[in-house]
Amino acid sequence: MKPETLLQQLQQNPDFLKLTLAHPDFLPFVRYSLQNGTEIQIWDTGVIYCQPKQCGQQDIVLSSGVHGNETAPIELCSTLLNDVLAGKLLLTERVLFLFGNPAAMNAGVREIQDNLNRLFSGHHSKEPGIQSAERERAKKLEGYVVKFYEEAPQGLRERKLYDLHTAIRGSRFEKFAVYPFLHGQNWSKQQFEFLNACGANTVLLMQTPASTFSYFAAQSCKAHGFTIELGKARPFGQNDMSRFAEAATALRALISGSELNTKEFNEADFNLYEVRRAINKTTEAFALHFADSIENFTTFDVGTVLASDEGVEYKVEVEGEAIIFPNPKVAIGQRAMLMVKPVSVAGKVS
Repeated sequence: MKPETLLQQLQQNPDFLKLTLAHPDFLPFVRYSLQNGTEIQIWDTGVIYCQPKQCGQQDIVLSSGVHGNETAPIELCSTLLNDVLAGKLLLTERVLFLFGNPAAMNAGVREIQDNLNRLFSGHHSKEPGIQSAERERAKKLEGYVVKFYEEAPQGLRERKLYDLHTAIRGSRFEKFAVYPFLHGQNWSKQQFEFLNACGANTVLLMQTPASTFSYFAAQSCKAHGFTIELGKARPFGQNDMSRFAEAATALRALISGSELNTKEFNEADFNLYEVRRAINKTTEAFALHFADSIENFTTFDVGTVLASDEGVEYKVEVEGEAIIFPNPKVAIGQRAMLMVKPVSVAGKVS
């Protein structure tokens, strides 16, 4: 597609997601301005930059579709973006909208070949000779995020990245956030308050480095980075978007400078967990020993066999240990499940 054709189509129908899905491999660079002075730049398929005429102090990345079948966040972000492009939502902050894996979205699958959310922080290039569209996409997305932050106006600014997902299975707590490992730094009180406003008052505090998009943002870009799980994955058109109203309202307020009534942080209002151990799939014999209907954050009696692999059984080791993100279909060597436990953040929030 030629740049002038892309611009014409956007001006006739400002639906960037539709154009992305129609051209999942490439869209040319285009720059134009809305009547309200907002500058729009298309950097690639699924990558669109929006800069208001007067920039605030925040540089915000809104990411969705890193897993192609997690459609509710894609639809949520598309609605926000369409309102920006139609002039219905006036930005006060610089925003980069990312639709992570367009090919997987079109196919209605989590991934085409590789789990995109296990390829960041350089992991896309850590196995020489192995190539895939997801590896190339992860490398490009890293570059776009770095470019976005580095080209921000000078001065004291706050970097944020919210990578929005829905989970394979249901959860005891429908909405929850994953807070990347901060290498000893305090957790952010302000960010806990924002997550609560999004309806995600359950937070998993990671204790080790990861290859996720949110960890890349937190460590490589020094941003407030989060993975936010908004519910259960469903196909396009089958989401009850009223269930995401809190998140949509909070994100809309965040990027437009509208007032958002956040509640003062109180640990008692949250369900806080930390990772106790990760269980990796080491052979094709790996299997879970509970039903697909079992939800994230479910606990079992001590001694219960949760999973097995060739020559090993994984049992509940301590009272209160809960499962999260169980997935026996991951590639060999990848994490198949996390075991988490409740934790306090007293004295570690600022």
